[in-house]
Amino acid sequence: MKPVVLIPARLQSSRLPNKPLADIAGKPMVWHVWQRALEANVGRVVIATDSELIHQTMLQLGAEVVMTRADHTSGTERLAEASRLLDLSDDTPVVNVQGDEPLIAPAVIQQIAALLAQHPQASMASLWEPIHTATQLMNPNFVKVVTDQQGYALTFSRSPIPWHRDLFASELHADTELPKGVPFCRHLGIYAYSAGFLRQYAQWPASEMERIEALEQLRVLWNGHKIVLAEACQPTHAGVDTLEDLARVRAVLNA
Repeated sequence: MKPVVLIPARLQSSRLPNKPLADIAGKPMVWHVWQRALEANVGRVVIATDSELIHQTMLQLGAEVVMTRADHTSGTERLAEASRLLDLSDDTPVVNVQGDEPLIAPAVIQQIAALLAQHPQASMASLWEPIHTATQLMNPNFVKVVTDQQGYALTFSRSPIPWHRDLFASELHADTELPKGVPFCRHLGIYAYSAGFLRQYAQWPASEMERIEALEQLRVLWNGHKIVLAEACQPTHAGVDTLEDLARVRAVLNA
């Protein structure tokens, strides 16, 4: 069964309001995400939003858009509703591409869809990339992940993990040279799961760790399900969380 790519997009962002419609090279940010998903050519692409402005804007630009409620606490919950509105069967694979990732590579979208299909024992698939600098390791917007030897997630955190006890004994600062061979991994905000699992996820209450870290994937681990991860097949660019991020992405796409 071909996957459906769902792109959650909400207008109200605490760090950068109205960011899905921020102009980048003459088009809204979410349009660029939609284009990358179309280029991946893995299946149907739908934007899920609670904003009538996003809805009308993207309809006029040719996208398929579904309107969802405004009271969802996470993008995953929004997609669970979207899967019901689109009448997706339980076994339909769903790829969640965040609406603030305008530089995501189509090959990465293809990779995540294949990863889920290759690991039927996992309820969710996601990706990571290496962290190379202490500045990235300390940045709470760079979510860190630790996996077991088979690639299944042990935990996620905004804090630096794994904590190198000896190296970081005195202080971790921007000039600290990260040791070779230690798996410092940045989690990428792209997911794949079945539509049935999405709907199951939405019925679970948020876990305490999820609320503390503001990381929705922790709800999956809290409820005893597996998340399989792999290194992204291509280098990625960080998504847009701040005005500085927006300026960086504008520079890349304007060029």
